[in-house]
Amino acid sequence: MSTIEDRSASAPDGGAAAVILVTGATGNVGAEVVRALTEAGRPVRALVRREVPHARRTPGVEYVVGDLNAPESLKPALHEARGLFLLPGYPGTPEILAEAEQAGVEHVVLLSSPSAASGDRGNAVARYMIESEEAVRASGLAWTVVRSSGFMSNTLEWRPQLAAGDVVRAPFADAPIAAIDPADIAAVVAASLLADGHQGRIYHVTGPEALRPADRLRTLAAVLGRDLRFEAQPNDEARAEMLAAMPAEYVDAFFDFYVTGSLDDSQVNTAVQDVTGRPARTFEQWAAAHAEAFA
Repeated sequence: MSTIEDRSASAPDGGAAAVILVTGATGNVGAEVVRALTEAGRPVRALVRREVPHARRTPGVEYVVGDLNAPESLKPALHEARGLFLLPGYPGTPEILAEAEQAGVEHVVLLSSPSAASGDRGNAVARYMIESEEAVRASGLAWTVVRSSGFMSNTLEWRPQLAAGDVVRAPFADAPIAAIDPADIAAVVAASLLADGHQGRIYHVTGPEALRPADRLRTLAAVLGRDLRFEAQPNDEARAEMLAAMPAEYVDAFFDFYVTGSLDDSQVNTAVQDVTGRPARTFEQWAAAHAEAFA
């Protein structure tokens, strides 16, 4: 089932973009967006919070330091940019978009989450997704929203446990997620920025199957040739661990999603194929491509 929503009949020509600014350019999705645009032969400017060593830079990509929490710091990065990939959740998003419009940006693609469709502002994660989408739609820019299911790359969080032994303890054991390869998210983002017909649309992108953590671990075990065992992490233990790493309102939000069940992230659709012309990658393909990371 495709989940493409058309919200605008006409918009500026995003395909005519010159420089494209990618925020979060060293993150799981941003790095893949940089790669996809570079492979397409487009000029890319990568926004980073601190200087990136030359050995870690992608050839041909311009790196500019800026902070999404300080919209005025983005002026050099936005100079002569015509396309923008934007991360969600920043209080200054309206100001960021105003800076972008003033700089001549024509089209912004926002990364978001299916939780935005709930309209639930009582959930902290859903709220910042909703507010980010509202800011994009209220801007003077042509826009596309890419709502992504959970990332396959979140599996990399298991590396310390796998380095220590053959048991993985993880939360939300009963929550199936149609996890998606960040490279597939990036492919949809790149297609949206480089071709006409994507302005004013919301794409809900997913992987090809809904998997629980134990399902992912079984697949990873087969790829790595290891005998691995999954243990469900009790909710109280998971909550305490998460509270040490993030604010309580976000911990509550994830428990609302995956324990209370307010978010069904198991839905599978064909949006990746609809936009890019090829099917979304399986978790097995992702695991094989990243097997060295678990060595």
